[in-house]
Amino acid sequence: MNFQPLQTERLHLVQITEAYIDSYYDIMSREKVMKYYGMEPMTSRSQAVKILESMKDTFHREKGIRWGIIDLQSDRFIGTVGLNNLSIGAGRAEVGYELHPEFWQRGLATEAVNAVLDYAFQHLELFRVGAVTFPENEGSSKLLRKIGFKQEGILRGYLYQKNQNHDALLFSILLPEYQKVGRNEG
Repeated sequence: MNFQPLQTERLHLVQITEAYIDSYYDIMSREKVMKYYGMEPMTSRSQAVKILESMKDTFHREKGIRWGIIDLQSDRFIGTVGLNNLSIGAGRAEVGYELHPEFWQRGLATEAVNAVLDYAFQHLELFRVGAVTFPENEGSSKLLRKIGFKQEGILRGYLYQKNQNHDALLFSILLPEYQKVGRNEG
């Protein structure tokens, strides 16, 4: 599988390289960003380097794809979006994302997720894309519903953060639902 950069009206989704480590660490070290992420805020740059190495390994094993999100207006690295738990043979993956708080509430995460869905359904020919959120993360749940995801249920004790287990909401969108939404120009 070759890495495919993606373009939207306001964003460029790129391969995450070492050049973006400091910006990635800045985002992932913020309590505000990590509050509902399922892991603690990063406390050292070396953690960001290890995550990047893990992303590369996951991509090479065709188990996931992560794009860096570049805001075209400011030319800044503002977050990541990607497909986790990718199983091309089974036709499924889970979408995940995070943005720098300065870029929240602008529709950029929605734009990035839509681009990834287009890629997942059109190019990878997946049938299902799921998503998992903390029940308290109303912003993420609202974004997913707006795009066309359906809430399937609750995964009890699924997420582990701050030394305790938390329930998670499980969402998904299937290929026929995606096609009805009309975003199939990718």
